[in-house]
Amino acid sequence: MKRRDILQWSASAGGLSLIGGTPSPASAALPVPKPTLPQKADLLSAAARRLQLVSQQALYLWTESHLNLAGVPMAAVVPAGELPTLEHQLKTSALAVEAVTNLAASMAPSGLAASSLQTLDGLRSRLAAAQASFDSVSAANAGVLSLPAAVLTLLTNLTAAVGDIATQLRQIHYQLTVQVSTAPQPKTVAQYDALFVTLDKPAIASLLHDDDTFAYMRVGGPNPMLIRQVAALPAKFPLSDAQYRQAMGGEGNNDGLLDAAGSGRLYLLDYESLGGMAPAGPVNKPLTGAGYGYAPIALFARPQAGRSLVPVAIQCGQDPALSPLVLRATDPANANAYWAWQSAKTAVQVADFNYHEMFVHLGRTHLMSEAFAMATQRQLAVVHPLNRLLAPHLEGTLFINDAAALVIMGPLTTGDTILAAPIETLQRECGRDRLAFDFYDNMLPNDLRARGVDDAGRLPDYPYRDDALLVWNAIQQWVSEYLAVYYASDADVTSDYELKAWASELAVSGKVMGFRPITTRSQLALVVTAIIFNASAQHAAVNFPQSSLMTYAPFYAGVGGAWAPAGAVGQGEATWSQMLPSRLAAQEQILLFHILGGVYYRMLGEYRDNAPPYPPVLLDPAITRPGGPLERFRSALAGVENTIRQRNLARTRPYEHLLPSRIPSSTNI
Repeated sequence: MKRRDILQWSASAGGLSLIGGTPSPASAALPVPKPTLPQKADLLSAAARRLQLVSQQALYLWTESHLNLAGVPMAAVVPAGELPTLEHQLKTSALAVEAVTNLAASMAPSGLAASSLQTLDGLRSRLAAAQASFDSVSAANAGVLSLPAAVLTLLTNLTAAVGDIATQLRQIHYQLTVQVSTAPQPKTVAQYDALFVTLDKPAIASLLHDDDTFAYMRVGGPNPMLIRQVAALPAKFPLSDAQYRQAMGGEGNNDGLLDAAGSGRLYLLDYESLGGMAPAGPVNKPLTGAGYGYAPIALFARPQAGRSLVPVAIQCGQDPALSPLVLRATDPANANAYWAWQSAKTAVQVADFNYHEMFVHLGRTHLMSEAFAMATQRQLAVVHPLNRLLAPHLEGTLFINDAAALVIMGPLTTGDTILAAPIETLQRECGRDRLAFDFYDNMLPNDLRARGVDDAGRLPDYPYRDDALLVWNAIQQWVSEYLAVYYASDADVTSDYELKAWASELAVSGKVMGFRPITTRSQLALVVTAIIFNASAQHAAVNFPQSSLMTYAPFYAGVGGAWAPAGAVGQGEATWSQMLPSRLAAQEQILLFHILGGVYYRMLGEYRDNAPPYPPVLLDPAITRPGGPLERFRSALAGVENTIRQRNLARTRPYEHLLPSRIPSSTNI
């Protein structure tokens, strides 16, 4: 059975598969010196706006029948102007070369591995030469408003060369992965460590079984979006006071279950919402054999004198009759209990991997931004102030989502390899969550409040929350100042018929749950803040931890290799290790997340066009003047950067994923 290949993604970046043919660099859009609201345009300008939108609406077409994501509103095709820039392609291809080189080096010595490494050396040299040419051209043409024909031809040739490199990478990757044995075999941590040869083994490997690290993932890992404070435990999680005391350090301590609940120190993870992504039995995966998913419930608590969460107990399924509680066990000398606990933690990590990838990452950042990208292109003229503000925050979204749908969400692709459920189930559940994701309810402050984690006094150690709020507030201030330049009153908002059509399109065609008409400047500022935050900071928070945490399969994997424990009897290191994924799945995690977690392109605060020579898109002196709104925003981001760096000096674990210098402006990878 022929598998499909993640490196198709890189090849498609060269325009070789998704679009067809190698794209030529497009001309930059006509500059907009001063954006205007439609109701304030003269008759001739208003007619030109309408014609431009008619043209855009013919180019940006909705579909709910996208291959592999049926039911989710997406772009029917990716227009040429949405293709990634050459700079982006160079960054992605460089990471892909690194990942495939590591794969070849981790294979058993063979003629194929040796010849692949030799070819990869050649591709690396070609890519370095292309990067040098690009850097030279960029330096020589810095600040120009248009590029000479000879330079455009050179960029076209470089784009074709990078596309050819990506195609060869895809072929090498395919040839190597078909050599990977999928036969059942004993699993050891050393075998997974040996997959890192030319890439550094992630530092998290040294903390594989550490309980504090396991708890920290809930507040500073790839998915800090599920933990919630609870005043009482659900009936389906029958933990007794004696069990709680035992897990927290012995029955003689003074920290009882009722006291912890009453003082707001209990926090729960419940993966019931995974639905079919946690199959009741093994799934025969086409490329990797039997795989298992789980829907555990895990309890964490903040000790009376502590700042940070500690794990208390895990139930590996929703039914306590089938999945008895597993209590925290920290003594390796009590082997059965200790390894049952490690296995239960692995079940949580597998569930969290699936929840993160399909819901928190793909559905709620990528696919939500898709709707805003489409509506903005279709309903806001290029001279509309919101178009100018939002376009850089939506750059690359349509392309990367189309690529993800084709090469991650299809049969025999990476998603089918590294995730537990049948691919049809993954597609369905991802779409279900995207359509059920309420826009207003899930704005950052509202989400934190709803989960009961907004009070830093009750949960002091929550770096995602604290740093995200800094970025949110900086964006909200910037957006409010920007909008005030163009909307003098709430009447300007209600009179903006392009804005009205935009909001309607998002609610109807984009199926953004909870989206409603916008009637005030303050509401508009909140809406735009949420869009920009989600496309930039939120995506950064859930995307970039992948390279340091999710490339290491013993710590985070998307599919289990065995049943979760139903008790401590007979548990040991061997039973735990059998829960780890296949070698192929582990290798695909390294490849995918090394690429996704490494592309930092166009940082927050940059507002540039997507076509050579990439001129600024914000030109209005009211915005760009010295000391004006844009400069104040950039200054605020520098302040946020400094605050987070100071916080990290005092934190046990530095949290760097929301440093503004590491937040791309858009969901472009």
